[in-house]
Amino acid sequence: MNDSAPERRRLAALLAHNGILTSPWLRAAVEAVPRELFLHPGVFLDEGGVWRPVTAVGTEPATWLKIAYSYDTLTTQLDGHLTADRASHPLPGVPTSSSTTPATVVGMIESLDVEAGHHVLEIGTGTGYSTALMCHYLGEDNVTTVEVDPEVANRADTALEMAGFSTWTVTGDGLLGHPRRAPYDRVIATCAVRRIPHTWVRQTKPGGVILTTLGSWPYGTGLAKVTVGNDGTAEGGIIGRSSFMQARAQAIVPVTGDLSARTAYMDSARGSTVSPLALEQWMPAFLAQLAAPGTQFVRATRSDGTPLLYLFDPEHESFAEFIAAKGDWTVRQGGPVAIWDAIERALVAWEGAGSPDITAVRLRVTNTHHSYWIGDDPALRWEHRLA
Repeated sequence: MNDSAPERRRLAALLAHNGILTSPWLRAAVEAVPRELFLHPGVFLDEGGVWRPVTAVGTEPATWLKIAYSYDTLTTQLDGHLTADRASHPLPGVPTSSSTTPATVVGMIESLDVEAGHHVLEIGTGTGYSTALMCHYLGEDNVTTVEVDPEVANRADTALEMAGFSTWTVTGDGLLGHPRRAPYDRVIATCAVRRIPHTWVRQTKPGGVILTTLGSWPYGTGLAKVTVGNDGTAEGGIIGRSSFMQARAQAIVPVTGDLSARTAYMDSARGSTVSPLALEQWMPAFLAQLAAPGTQFVRATRSDGTPLLYLFDPEHESFAEFIAAKGDWTVRQGGPVAIWDAIERALVAWEGAGSPDITAVRLRVTNTHHSYWIGDDPALRWEHRLA
């Protein structure tokens, strides 16, 4: 087996050059932890709609190391069960576990502000690579990691042992945290959640930090960083864009089937002030999820090739359908929730405020609700009650 030390040093140097890797302790971890150990039995490479399985066995060692230390996210599981060693040819599928791009992994750990002696809870073990980076600095007894998928957890635990870390690897629902080893100084989630579970807040020490991706869309999601207070609340803000797979327990079931049946009963129709195409941009998409949580943005095509755009809120049986004509948009809405009204108000207010970046969003978490706001404009404040 080829020595991966040169690749590790090259990766660390590239991350440092790009301004992502700044902490000496984390650079030492990147240079020490063999990423290839955490990719067994193999990965799936995206080949335009199908996934080509690649395994360490049967792949030229130098080629395998080049893949292992690429700057890309590497898919390690499809459809909740399929690994590369069980596939013999390219095939379609939905990624359900991955080794996230090193830039994202390292960037998140840098944002966590970890200090020696801290006790960290990681939600979403995945391959175990990020777990190993933290164990290298903090020690294996100070890192607790929770993975919902038993097979993924078992592979990660094996890889961690091979790398020399007998840490606390727990199989379970990460949304519940792991109260047996609480309280924690830091909580980091390598999956996206619709909201920060209050169980994480309760399991974090006052002054401790929670870092997680917020949102339910595959894009338009933000990296939230909040500090826990003495009163059982947490407050902070969105510190940047972030994209992760949804936590399994909160995975969205895509709206499919007869869309015409879903939009058959219209309650109102009007011209739209804002183009729905704005929702294809990151910040408007994030605002849409704040203004109308639980809503999905759906693109479809008529038999004649005409594109169709919809918003659906399955829980409230509500919809918004958009019809383009001569550069203008008409929106048809139905159901108890006027989805587009709420989103349009948010987008108009955001544009009026100068279209600030996602880092302008602040949030506060309590045991009864989540509050989000931008500046002092009441139109840019949203309350999500948990009941």
